[in-house]
Amino acid sequence: MNTQEIRESQSLYSIRKAVDAGSVVRLKKGVYASVDALADTMIDIERVVPHGVLCLYSAWAHYGLTTQIPGAFYVAVEKHRKVVVPQFPPITLCYWERKYYEMGVIEAEVAGHKVKIYDLEKSVCDAVKFRRKIGQDVATEVLKTYLARKDRNIARLTSYARQMRVASTLETYLEIGL
Repeated sequence: MNTQEIRESQSLYSIRKAVDAGSVVRLKKGVYASVDALADTMIDIERVVPHGVLCLYSAWAHYGLTTQIPGAFYVAVEKHRKVVVPQFPPITLCYWERKYYEMGVIEAEVAGHKVKIYDLEKSVCDAVKFRRKIGQDVATEVLKTYLARKDRNIARLTSYARQMRVASTLETYLEIGL
């Protein structure tokens, strides 16, 4: 054994020992996290779900658009992609068509992790698009909170709404005076 192999076997032994002791959790093959890190509000999404993008409840919570606390990390992946998620932390996968999956992706730093997340306006349009699945009350809360923000960009919002085919629905929401 050379020096590198000895170091690797020692580190594998120490990781295995920490897992057995309960101070480290195996998320999936080759990905481990300390229990303290899991208590944090964010994980390294790219390691757990490669090419995943935070969406829906996770994005709305990040932007402060909803009072609901997500019970899982909501991660969008391209439709028909095979993804294996760990048992912990809870992750809800959303399979989206490529044009919606690639639209409005930005990188943001969340709790010390660089993650891909949909921008503010795309996240609001997602609420309008999935209003029947998430509930009218959640969609209304997201839209009301967005409209109260000073950093809103209505032009970008309506552009996304047209691309996502929810422009008339968004218009209806805006007309009834949210």
